[in-house]
Amino acid sequence: MSAGSNLRSEDQFRCSICLDLFTDPVSTPCGHNFCKTCITQHWDSHSSCQCPICKKVFKTRPQMEVNTFIKEMVAQFRHEAEQKTSSSSEQQAAEPGEVPCDVCSGTKLKALKSCLVCLLSYCQTHLEPHLTAARLKRHQLVDPVENLEDRMCSKHDKPLELFCKTDQTCVCMLCPVLDHKTHEFVPLREEYEGKKAELRKTEAEVQQMIQNRRLKIQELKESVKISNEAADREKAEGVQVFTDLMEAAERNKKSFIKEVEDKQKTTEKQAEDFIKDLEQEISELMKRSSEVKQLSCSEDHLHLLQSFSSLKAAPPTKDWTEVRVHPPSYEGTVVRALAQLDLRRTMKKLFEAELKRVQQSEVDLILDPETANPELILSDDGKQVSHGDVRKELPDNPERFSQCSCILGNQSFSSGRFYFEVQVKGKTDWDLGVARESINRKGEITLIPEDGFWTVWLRNRNEYKVAAGPPVRLSLQSGPEKVGVFVDYEEGLVSFYDVDAAALIYSFTGCCFTDKLYPYFSPSLNDGGKNSAPLIICPVNQSA
Repeated sequence: MSAGSNLRSEDQFRCSICLDLFTDPVSTPCGHNFCKTCITQHWDSHSSCQCPICKKVFKTRPQMEVNTFIKEMVAQFRHEAEQKTSSSSEQQAAEPGEVPCDVCSGTKLKALKSCLVCLLSYCQTHLEPHLTAARLKRHQLVDPVENLEDRMCSKHDKPLELFCKTDQTCVCMLCPVLDHKTHEFVPLREEYEGKKAELRKTEAEVQQMIQNRRLKIQELKESVKISNEAADREKAEGVQVFTDLMEAAERNKKSFIKEVEDKQKTTEKQAEDFIKDLEQEISELMKRSSEVKQLSCSEDHLHLLQSFSSLKAAPPTKDWTEVRVHPPSYEGTVVRALAQLDLRRTMKKLFEAELKRVQQSEVDLILDPETANPELILSDDGKQVSHGDVRKELPDNPERFSQCSCILGNQSFSSGRFYFEVQVKGKTDWDLGVARESINRKGEITLIPEDGFWTVWLRNRNEYKVAAGPPVRLSLQSGPEKVGVFVDYEEGLVSFYDVDAAALIYSFTGCCFTDKLYPYFSPSLNDGGKNSAPLIICPVNQSA
């Protein structure tokens, strides 16, 4: 017998009340068949005995006996169904975590679909009536879901068919009349489509976040590469110098290599930590992406709406926009390692090489007249400043130094490296360096790092000092005529050079910069013409 005829024959032996195969089938006088229990309960609940199919009314309740022929046929169908079930693969049985068929007796098979009207889940065998019976074909089938009772309104015991936009919850048809009278409602499908569109947008945003973090990883790796190349160059130059020295310099060489490699490892470790955090965020975002994709593909309106809030927002992540790995500065590393040795010629070569490197960070500066003390005189090109004898009438704006003869450069720096050179030839007093944006500009000022100044200064023609808390006097063989100022913001380094002698004057190390830095200049007082020479911002001589 063909499968089609099997289905048609089986339909003839289904009770039109319970829609299942007959149990103790009985026949009414009008010739229609029902389960004995089904027809009995039907008549018990009505005032008259009427056939549910042809509507014929019986004056007295018929005495009905079980139809043995139909019962035997039903038994045969049940036996064939059991054989079919027993011959099925054991893998079809519902495993833990899978939705079982609500109709199967004995071993529960895995459900293929759930009916949102019947609130039952069906395996392949028990699903067939929903695929063949015209009345059942109108029922809404979805992929198997558990807890179908959750789809009923707990208050009115009706299916959840509407979405209350006011309370952001699913409700039944009675809720708008009884409990949500003034609220706004839409069908579940309409809200489902809207939320699904939002999930697609969320998925796109999550994917973009993943892509941004992958790009950030590439950026960090490139920073590490640059750092490694700089470290390699620095080591090569330093090792070459130490190779030319006597065995006594071996200890210094090891110390030098360790310092450079410690900086290199610190940079690599910082990048590795960032990359690890980024990869962790990518993993979490990909997990969220998978969950969002799975939910977006769901045909289950209620499940999507109930899960939407927890999945819409991306998991908490760090803002990586400003995260950078800055290659460390190696300026002065070899110099400091050799400072313990009396190797003037070697030191001079090192200083020359170092000066050439820092000069690559030259910036084009001009002086900012808005910060100038009223007694200062500026050149038209903004490159020179000197002290005059007349105090000009200028607006006392917040940026201006009111008492001290100081001025700042026009450009600020909050990252990276910068270098500039200033001619100090012919002067008996001057201050040079960098200052925080937030420094005090009114009244007397103190040139110390705690107050936001990193400077070197000259007093009385040959008294060079560093403003490092208590001033530190410098022993210079000859007074510089041109001073170079180099800053590495991330490294916390401020160095001063005698440009003509290619010699390091002084370095502030381990500084912690958190504010914008400005180049700082003070030509000091005119001193009756003895100190009338200007400070001049000079271009770097690249051919020197």
